[in-house]
Amino acid sequence: MEHTDWFENWFGSPYYKILYQNRDVLEAQAFVDKLIHYLQPLPLSSMLDIACGEGRFAIQLADYGYDVTGIDLSHQSIEKAKAYENDHLQFFLHDMRFPFYINYFDYAFNFFTSFGYFAHNRDHVMAAKAFASALKKNGILVIDYLNKEQVLANMKAEDTVQRGSYTFRITKKLERNHIIKNIEFTDADNRKRNYTESVAAFTLADFIQMFKKAGLSLISTFGDYHLNSYHPYESPRMIMIFKK
Repeated sequence: MEHTDWFENWFGSPYYKILYQNRDVLEAQAFVDKLIHYLQPLPLSSMLDIACGEGRFAIQLADYGYDVTGIDLSHQSIEKAKAYENDHLQFFLHDMRFPFYINYFDYAFNFFTSFGYFAHNRDHVMAAKAFASALKKNGILVIDYLNKEQVLANMKAEDTVQRGSYTFRITKKLERNHIIKNIEFTDADNRKRNYTESVAAFTLADFIQMFKKAGLSLISTFGDYHLNSYHPYESPRMIMIFKK
């Protein structure tokens, strides 16, 4: 039987959307507004949304008049995203570890901790190199990641989340420098289900080192979606801007 990674099973599942239905869409949209205001891309800049999901951010970027491409590993997500395609917006099924359109994009974005999913560091380095290869010279990469120290300081070992008729029992731990989140619940047919999220607990120094190997330099770091300064022990996010 072919092994599938946790993210292939979980992100394509309807339960993922049920558990995370309360994610703040307006906050996410305001973040993109702030980023665009900060970056000041030229009209018709080419942009890549890496791990785009169902295309929420890509659609927003295209609404500004940029030329946007979204890539994701989930068939289900890309099928939904394709409904929004137009002359300035297209979506492809693609694994972020492998190159895509070499030296093509002015900007690349990786939103909402959509990195660090792999068990082996070589896969993360492969992904970093693929991100870099997609950019033109002087191209910009934005990565929005969890902030390790703040997450570990506030991590609850066990939690219960109620969503309608579903009760999700969530346990978290740090193991092999990955933050492991186990999600258990009973589905509508009374079957027990179990999903796992595993995200590498990378620090800012880890990112700098990894993306340096890919030929990218860190030029700015922010600590939240309002683009306030980054503080390792306090900031809710770690938003990094790299340049090729």
